[in-house]
Amino acid sequence: MLPVKEWWPTTESFFRDVWSEMKKVSWPGRPEVTGTTVVVIVACFLFGFYLFLVDSGLSWLVDKLYRAVGLVT
Repeated sequence: MLPVKEWWPTTESFFRDVWSEMKKVSWPGRPEVTGTTVVVIVACFLFGFYLFLVDSGLSWLVDKLYRAVGLVT
């Protein structure tokens, strides 16, 4: 563990470097953020619906197989 005298300059340098790098970041505009958010929400609903259909189909298939074998009455 570093003593406080060595810890503070290191931390200060770190935050100075972070601030410098944050100035270089290309931040997206509001329309781009809104557009990508809509795409993510729609994709989540589509994948959720697809997985629901696959799960329902597989459940139906397993139920039919169990009934054919006689494991379920």
